[in-house]
Amino acid sequence: MVPTDRINTPGGHALKDHPRPPTKLSRLSLFRSLWYRSRSDARDDAEASRAVTMPTRSGVPPLAQVLRRLLLALLVLALTTFIVYLDHDGYNDNSDGSVDLLDAAYYATVTLSTTGYGDITPVSDAARLVNILVVTPLRVVFLIILVGTTLEVLTERTRQQVRVHRWRSRLRDHVVVVGYGTKGRHAAETLVGQGIAKDRIVVVDAQKKAVLLAAEDGLVSVIGDATRSETLLKAEVHTASQIIVCPQRDDTTALVTLTARQLNRRATIVVAAREDENVPLLKQSGADTVITSSSSAGRLLGVAMVSPVVANTLEDLMTLGSGLDIVERPVAPEEIGTSPRACADLVVAVVRRKKLLDYADPELGTLEVGDRVVTVSRAKVTEAA
Repeated sequence: MVPTDRINTPGGHALKDHPRPPTKLSRLSLFRSLWYRSRSDARDDAEASRAVTMPTRSGVPPLAQVLRRLLLALLVLALTTFIVYLDHDGYNDNSDGSVDLLDAAYYATVTLSTTGYGDITPVSDAARLVNILVVTPLRVVFLIILVGTTLEVLTERTRQQVRVHRWRSRLRDHVVVVGYGTKGRHAAETLVGQGIAKDRIVVVDAQKKAVLLAAEDGLVSVIGDATRSETLLKAEVHTASQIIVCPQRDDTTALVTLTARQLNRRATIVVAAREDENVPLLKQSGADTVITSSSSAGRLLGVAMVSPVVANTLEDLMTLGSGLDIVERPVAPEEIGTSPRACADLVVAVVRRKKLLDYADPELGTLEVGDRVVTVSRAKVTEAA
């Protein structure tokens, strides 16, 4: 599907396909959090770090980590040996009085390991100064490398909290997907295919398996009950521009919609319902658009029975990047003043002043400035944001 500069939602809100750059204030907030955080901020970040799962990163195998630390330790040892040997005249060996390359390596080994037998000692002022300013910091680095695994475990929670804090401070006008089952997963895939960056999609689900799956797909996910305000607030739903609600049950959908609308009055909420009779209730709960999955599937089954070709064409149009794509885009400057039939793509509808006009509507006439056209075009392979 060809990515557009803006995507209009059914509620009339426009969602840009690129995130706003982090503001100077958010950067200052991040740096401030590294030095000082109030008790409430620390508590919020700690709770969020337990509930929020960031996208998984490619991990380094344990053996590779051990080999890398071993190489770093050998590098520090070699550097210390070289520094000592450069000024070997400033050292005294109690056995023979001179220090050669082997003695320098021996001194570096016992010094970095903090053993220090005392048989080789710096005697000149230069050698002692180098020990204070260079060898001692190298000794600290050497010890850090040796206990790197322990330090990594101890600092993992701090890194997670800092990462979550940075994500929360930068997140604005994003999309929240409640429920990462079949419907939620395909909704997220479609959004990514339409040009929405993955870091602007937040998944909320009560099941740990779904949360981990979303993280593997490169999405930030929050585990918890979406009917509770605390869970949605961890997903920053109050700053979202669009909310997709698609859990397994209609009663859960209604509660989530009510909670989301209470927290965010301006966002466009699109929900999935299983039964037609629940559509009015969901709209009263605050949903802008309700998609009934069972009736939509039933209509598609009926079309497939009458004309399998038409059903395959509809499935093709609804599947991103497969054959034909149906897209909404702004009218091009060269298309203004022309008939919709003159466009390079097949125009099936035009959105004019929030009113949908089909291609045969007598009010349509020619295309105007500000119109948006719904077209059918050949699918193009694009890189997901």
